[in-house]
Amino acid sequence: MSGGHGRAAQADPLDGDVAEALALANGDRDRDRDRNRDRDRDREASRADGTRATDAAFDGPADGTVGDPSDSGHRAGDRQAAPPGARSAPDTPHGAPAPQDGTGHREGTAWSAARRAAAQAGRSAAEHRARVARAAQEQSSRTARAGTVGTVGGAASLPVPEAVAETRHPRTEREGATGASDALAPVPVDENQLPLPGLPFTAPAPPPPPPVAPPVAPAAAPPAESTPAGTVPPGATRTPLDRALGLVLAAPLTALTDLPSFDTSAMDGWVVAGPGPWDVRGAGILAGHDLSMRLADGEAAAIATGARIPPDTTAVIRSEHGHLDDKGRLHPLRDVAHGQDIRPRGQECRSGDLLLPAGGIVTPAVLGLAAAAGYDELVVVPRLRVEVLVLGDELLTSGRPRDGLIRDALGPMLPHWLRALGVEVTAVRRLGDDAKALLKAVRKSTADLVVTTGGTASGPVDHVHPTLSAVGAELLVDGVTVRPGHPMLLARLKEGQHLVGLPGNPLAAVSGLLTLAEPLLRELSGRAAAHPEPYSAPLHTPVHGHPRDTRLVPVVVRQDEESGHDWAVPLRYNGPAMLRGIAAADALAVVPPGGATEGQEVEILDLPWSWGPR
Repeated sequence: MSGGHGRAAQADPLDGDVAEALALANGDRDRDRDRNRDRDRDREASRADGTRATDAAFDGPADGTVGDPSDSGHRAGDRQAAPPGARSAPDTPHGAPAPQDGTGHREGTAWSAARRAAAQAGRSAAEHRARVARAAQEQSSRTARAGTVGTVGGAASLPVPEAVAETRHPRTEREGATGASDALAPVPVDENQLPLPGLPFTAPAPPPPPPVAPPVAPAAAPPAESTPAGTVPPGATRTPLDRALGLVLAAPLTALTDLPSFDTSAMDGWVVAGPGPWDVRGAGILAGHDLSMRLADGEAAAIATGARIPPDTTAVIRSEHGHLDDKGRLHPLRDVAHGQDIRPRGQECRSGDLLLPAGGIVTPAVLGLAAAAGYDELVVVPRLRVEVLVLGDELLTSGRPRDGLIRDALGPMLPHWLRALGVEVTAVRRLGDDAKALLKAVRKSTADLVVTTGGTASGPVDHVHPTLSAVGAELLVDGVTVRPGHPMLLARLKEGQHLVGLPGNPLAAVSGLLTLAEPLLRELSGRAAAHPEPYSAPLHTPVHGHPRDTRLVPVVVRQDEESGHDWAVPLRYNGPAMLRGIAAADALAVVPPGGATEGQEVEILDLPWSWGPR
């Protein structure tokens, strides 16, 4: 990068305005801080001693049962307000003004309202993706009918895939330049390895997509009825079975054939015709072999499980339920019912039956069902793309903490946690406390969601808010009344693209992930219908509460042997910087302001690895 001389050197189209934009945003914030410093000092001094002591218990050093060092990014001090220039969310139910305490201190959005705001943002982004995909689909249809390469919005002639890309990611004058050096170019390394501090990291590149066939005239297209899964909805894609695990069905799964598609034997034994005893033929019937045998009354043949049943037969006698005499005749050892141990054609489903509705998650069992029903590929919602930006000069990627440096816990943890939410993590970039690098990374990202760690407060090297101001982002949630995780935020970078700013403390980051990122990704990916319903459980022991904020406390859910009811057992190590409790937990308990008593029912947030039947 060209540093402060970006305009003259022209090494990168973004360098020339990065410093200017950040200086403007930081300058506004600094002037605002200076103007209000005395007033804020007076307000803080006027706070009641009891309230200060309570806040310290949650945000300052403690014994680990209640709090830990500050819950505000990598540094102490909750941020007071967004810097001038950042756009606030409209005054809607999900973006209502934050409540204030008696001193005028901004508290942030209520926890439940923040989750609703994130879910609404996901729904809006999903609707935008569908509109873009529908427009591209209509453009492709018009191009195919014309038999020529089409254009988008009157722009210069482009091949259809490029036209779609132009619709989805409009280029600005700055972003459109080519040949510029890029100091943030990711260094490919093994997925389980992190590079040295300051170097970006990206997961191994996925295999290139197959080439797109050129448009063809309508007459050459296959008829609709010959397409197994019907028309692909806008924004969906066909994916081979071996790559569909964890994705969401974008279209109903209907049977392409009867299951089973012919009468089959449910057991090893003999297939018989008419009343017994039966003469046993020498040749048996095996699964997967062509059947030309027909049995007359009084005849039987050995048969294997899954083998096709000859026409006009009576039943299958299991091996343990029949006996051969000295003449080789078969005698039953118990009564024989007509049709016993025969799986008739269509027993499980008939061709055209609905097997699963759209919106279900593709599990291993779904893959097996789809294969049995005749599918080679499924119509699914494409996996969302997420980019993680790890901030902080104090982070080590290997070895023990030393000399004021600490190990980065979020870089190794967040990508896998996000994958558990069903997304593709396209890159993990380590940017340190470089404001210019952060602004450039946010501007150039094409991911559906950008996740940052740390830097969300208002300290001297907390650059997330100035960056959002510089790119003209719309703040949807700016601080949440929850502990840990108070300084988390959610912003709309542009239509269909969002940024979730997580605090730098590990447990606070988990809180932000489940409060903001999970609801947004759930709605955007179409996983809402398959998500487990919220539930509650009584607390096994009381939990102290914050006077104003919700608390998220790691718990294990255990069944009481006598009553059979589930209990939420709070775990001790639950400070904002601690992972010992969450590593042993399978859920988070939502503790209301003021705390909860033993036996009180509280909402339970299951962690991704505990979703599903216990």
